Amino acid sequence: MKGFFLHFPVLLREVIDYLDPVPGDVILDATLGGGGHAVEILKKIVPGGRLIALDRDPEAVERGRQRLENFKDEVIFINDDFRNVDRVLKRAGIEGINGAIFDLGMSSFQVDDGRRGFSFLKDGPLDMRFNVSQKLSAADVVNRSGKEELADIIKRYGEEKHARLVAGAILAARRKKRIKTTGELADIILKAAGGKYRKQRLHPACRAFQALRIYVNDELAALEEAADKTVFYLRPGARMCVISFHSLEDRIVKNIFRGMAKRGEVTLVTRKPVTPGREEVRGNPRARSAKLRVAERVI
Repeated sequence: MKGFFLHFPVLLREVIDYLDPVPGDVILDATLGGGGHAVEILKKIVPGGRLIALDRDPEAVERGRQRLENFKDEVIFINDDFRNVDRVLKRAGIEGINGAIFDLGMSSFQVDDGRRGFSFLKDGPLDMRFNVSQKLSAADVVNRSGKEELADIIKRYGEEKHARLVAGAILAARRKKRIKTTGELADIILKAAGGKYRKQRLHPACRAFQALRIYVNDELAALEEAADKTVFYLRPGARMCVISFHSLEDRIVKNIFRGMAKRGEVTLVTRKPVTPGREEVRGNPRARSAKLRVAERVI
């Protein structure tokens, strides 16, 4: 593992303002990632506070231990999927929390490390697993799925209108040899695209790579489970902040929060999503698609 990396937490000021952490609070960071939100939360909750730092990526947890070394007595580090948040909190002896943050974006070290296989801009093994102990990888999906199944994955999780074209090109290529790297897959999609993406700013492989990552890690189902479980640990007045980065995630968060509000479990603090300002996007282009929604526990 490499040392510290440059990491820009997205919508940091807004998250801190909405969570409003104070000394003694117990806060759940369900996606520790680069630790940017965690650092600022810890500054607010000491003395007497605790941060439950959760991440399904073992490397994120190890990096978090290093970055938060000065707060090691105030942090409980846990390597687990946030869909298991109820089990995680119970194991940690936590009966209630004063706030929770879910940052659903990928960390810089995950995107920029070609060995993780997440980016079409970094050639490396076609992996995309957040936790490598998991069996299913992107290479498995790409090389074993039938055309209709693969097209459905790419359309459903990538919202790719040319999903059948992309799936067809992948099957044609894998008949010649197994697709092993992100570079190979990106080239296959680029050649299949032709001029169909000429007017789009996105790389032709962007949506397919998003779809594969979501499918491999079962991200959307995990998000629904985690949100539903977390709300019952929020103390009255405590808030849950969720930062999403694409329309599928944001739609799920919106619907989950609305459902909770209808049942009288929360109030919607943000009726519309909060987005980064121009200055933040200028300093961190990866923040441009971020959307923050916040709900507050009422019972």
